[in-house]
Amino acid sequence: MAPIGPTISPAEAARAVADLREFSGRAELIVRDTTELGHGLAVDDAEVLDRPGWIAATAEGMERLAAPAVAKLAAAADGRMAGQLTRSVAGQQVGFILGFLSGKVLGQFDPLGGDPARPGRLLLVAPNIVKVERELGADPTDFRLWVCLHESTHRLQFTAVPWLRDYFTSLVAEFADKADTDPTQMVRRAVAAIKGEATAGQGRTSWVEGIQSPEQREVFDRVMALMSVLEGHADFVMDAVGPAVVPSVATIRTSFTERRRKGAGPIDRLIRALLGMEMKLAQYVNGGAFVREAVNAVGMTRFNAIWQSPETLPTRAEIADPAAWIRRVH
Repeated sequence: MAPIGPTISPAEAARAVADLREFSGRAELIVRDTTELGHGLAVDDAEVLDRPGWIAATAEGMERLAAPAVAKLAAAADGRMAGQLTRSVAGQQVGFILGFLSGKVLGQFDPLGGDPARPGRLLLVAPNIVKVERELGADPTDFRLWVCLHESTHRLQFTAVPWLRDYFTSLVAEFADKADTDPTQMVRRAVAAIKGEATAGQGRTSWVEGIQSPEQREVFDRVMALMSVLEGHADFVMDAVGPAVVPSVATIRTSFTERRRKGAGPIDRLIRALLGMEMKLAQYVNGGAFVREAVNAVGMTRFNAIWQSPETLPTRAEIADPAAWIRRVH
């Protein structure tokens, strides 16, 4: 399922890889100055990968992250043949998803991957970055550094905020613990979610939430609030550095936002909707608006109170109402 291309000479490929490795370290130092976080920490190298490399790395991270859910489902299956069948089908589904996403992802920070003694690794997908910079007609140096600013912000979030990794994994574990392993109930909610997708007054933003149990939706709200902060914070930093660091930052942002908004063809948009990628886009938009308004109101130093503890993170409702978060925390 992983796409091929873009066509590139060995010299151009080597240049792109070298740029991304260099820029990831430079970007983190810039991010530290912008966010006032992480000064004095060691700067780790990034892993610059092709698409198969990203799939392998992401599958490894998913295995660790999904361990609580896998354990619960395995216990529910209790060694029955249904468990074997479910595992086979789930493996095919995950393979399809990773193959599709391997042509979309520019980079990511995996908080659990890499060395277990010092978990966390920054992944940059070189062919996708080259492909998008060509589609946008962007200056390669500017675009590569701009992407590294976003992904290095994620790395800094998890390395400069000591409790964040454990909090993130605890939310995933809690979500799995509250999962309903009764197939009948799961199918019933899935059918109801599909029927109610376009119905006003359901109180749901996507079918993904509709298939969850009430207990899971409470945890999901906290997950969505956290992810909106992380993505919005990184998006804010990408643009906050300004033209002194990335001369064509305004042009890149305009072109990239338009590309993100349009998406691709109808099949691509359908798959994105099924995977919940529209929710990911909302995290960028809503989270970015939250961070901008909060920083404008209280300044970066006071905004960083957000990283004091899980209790100072915004709720999902506060993401849409930054003033409420400011009143509560400050």
